[in-house]
Amino acid sequence: MSDKLRILVTGFGPFPGAPYNPTQPLVARLTRLHRPAFTDVELSSHIFPVTYTAVDRELPLALAKHKPHALLMFGLAGRTDYLRIETRARNAVTMLWPDAAQTRARKGSIADGADAQRFGPHTAKLLRAAKATGLDARASRDAGSYLCNYLSWRAIESVDAGNGPRLAAFIHIPPLARSGAVRRKGSPRITLEELVDAGEAMLLEMVRLARRGA
Repeated sequence: MSDKLRILVTGFGPFPGAPYNPTQPLVARLTRLHRPAFTDVELSSHIFPVTYTAVDRELPLALAKHKPHALLMFGLAGRTDYLRIETRARNAVTMLWPDAAQTRARKGSIADGADAQRFGPHTAKLLRAAKATGLDARASRDAGSYLCNYLSWRAIESVDAGNGPRLAAFIHIPPLARSGAVRRKGSPRITLEELVDAGEAMLLEMVRLARRGA
């Protein structure tokens, strides 16, 4: 295994109601960045199918393969027009909406009797980094009750276990503008280029945090 600092960046594939998931090109762009700050950083990526089974199966495999010091995760929030830096994972699973494999959860919680799990104070630094790029970014206490929240929960578990990543973060992104690299006047939707800029700022902050063992 490389002695470099290792960061795993993840996204999701398509799911019912979202045949195109912009986290996929975002993750691809971020892990191909060539910056002086990334010279001694090993960036890897993983795209999860939008199923509970896939998260439970593939997250441990990805962590074992890449052995990341930090985990930066992205998901799509179809009804939000700004970046959401999630501060916690709720102990909740929707029983209304099936995953991409048409599987419905059999109960409305992830762990019996458990409270919400927090990512940690580093989320405030990621928020500042994203806002510094000019995008509307806000802290969120509600990651929903679908796969994004479920992955967040499992990722926090891996951090708390002590033998996985040092820290993790989950960012919800809005649907992107379809007009190419330039935002149309008056359009509330951000572009992929703007999102990559914000993603790079957060990735740089994750590198700094992981180096300090935050």
